[in-house]
Amino acid sequence: MDNVRIGELFDLSHTIAADYLRGFEYPWEALKGISDLIIRLGNSLSPDEYDNPAENVWVHKTAKVFPSAYLGAPCIIGPETEVRHCAFIRGSALIGAGCVIGNSVELKNVIIFDCVQTPHYNYVGDSILGYKSHMGAGSITSNVKSDKTNVVIKSGSEQLETGIKKIGAMLGDHVEVGCNSVLNPGTIIGRNSNIYPTSCVRGVVPADSIWKTGGIVVKKSL
Repeated sequence: MDNVRIGELFDLSHTIAADYLRGFEYPWEALKGISDLIIRLGNSLSPDEYDNPAENVWVHKTAKVFPSAYLGAPCIIGPETEVRHCAFIRGSALIGAGCVIGNSVELKNVIIFDCVQTPHYNYVGDSILGYKSHMGAGSITSNVKSDKTNVVIKSGSEQLETGIKKIGAMLGDHVEVGCNSVLNPGTIIGRNSNIYPTSCVRGVVPADSIWKTGGIVVKKSL
């Protein structure tokens, strides 16, 4: 499954987690260490650029955090990012530059690349969202299987055992997820792909594709 490797999904120049991610082959392997990564990175940030409003919470001075937002430790909020009313950052959230974390959005154990938008009523847990990816209103990542067994990454007849119970979704750069879609545990969406609204997505969606109603996948026209 070459198409689910980190290098195939993400341009690492758009995250301060680049060096960390280069240490793994597959993105879900990076989930376990996000909390420690944030603390390590946070302690290296310049106080001239970042405020430290609580222990292990760092907010860039150009970021805008609305008063009703909750920032749980550890987390980093990058430059020019907006965290809107009633956003719930549960912790272990590394949020890049120029992002939008919208009203009533919940984040937990995530790496959010630069210029990502989760603007309205999204849940994103145990996931990595690539550069300029966008989750439509109400779309969520489901991160635990109903039978509570370990997540298996599936692409056609191929399967990769992860040995991990909690994996949400891995969105490549420039992915567009339609409103009210559910990304099932272990969903991988390749770069530049689109998901139709109200979709129930599972498995691997190739790069430059469209996931249509009923799970039909077609390649984008050039």
